[in-house]
Amino acid sequence: MSGDAVLRIEGVEKNYEQGGNILSILKGADFTLNRGETVALVAPSGAGKSTLLHVAGLLEHPTAGEVFVAGKASSGLGDDARTAMRLSDIGFVYQFHHLLPEFTALENVMMPQMIAGLSHADASERARQLLDYMRIGHRAEHRPAELSGGEQQRVAIARSVSNAPLVLLADEPTGNLDPVTAGYVFEALNALVRQSGLAALIATHNHDIAAMMDRRVTLDEGKVVET
Repeated sequence: MSGDAVLRIEGVEKNYEQGGNILSILKGADFTLNRGETVALVAPSGAGKSTLLHVAGLLEHPTAGEVFVAGKASSGLGDDARTAMRLSDIGFVYQFHHLLPEFTALENVMMPQMIAGLSHADASERARQLLDYMRIGHRAEHRPAELSGGEQQRVAIARSVSNAPLVLLADEPTGNLDPVTAGYVFEALNALVRQSGLAALIATHNHDIAAMMDRRVTLDEGKVVET
């Protein structure tokens, strides 16, 4: 781990209006994620894990505070610039794979690359490499409905890193999988992080998986706390 921060959250607050009342989820949260580092985010349901990931991934604007990606502040960026930063610098993995059902595994991994402007040939080559790395290259021409849950999630992980992002944000990426499959998928994800120098913040309820990461944090009264 080189120690240079690729994601930094400073004094982030996030409020929602609910039935005329203000609901405060994040209350001055601070957090730093370094290149090549895996961090487990372990907190009870309703503590704000998904909110933190959405704000960190520029999917939602913080009510106050700042999110820095690769040293660049995001609060002053317009929607187009935020979208461009997400596309180039941030990868997302969710509990459900969200693969496009009408496309093959290969095409699903190619899609973000082609949106970013890569040629069909280059996108196809990189997609095959990633699927091979995730040990699912032999299923490249299959559609999601023909894949097991673990296979679908490995395709989703390959897709999330297809544009070589700096940061991977994962929200319960093994939550729908049995323990053996979850361990296998996480090992593949962890190997990919180590090989690429990617930084990963992974929300999980699985304490065995959390124990395999470099650090563990939780949310306590709207703040990020080391555990």
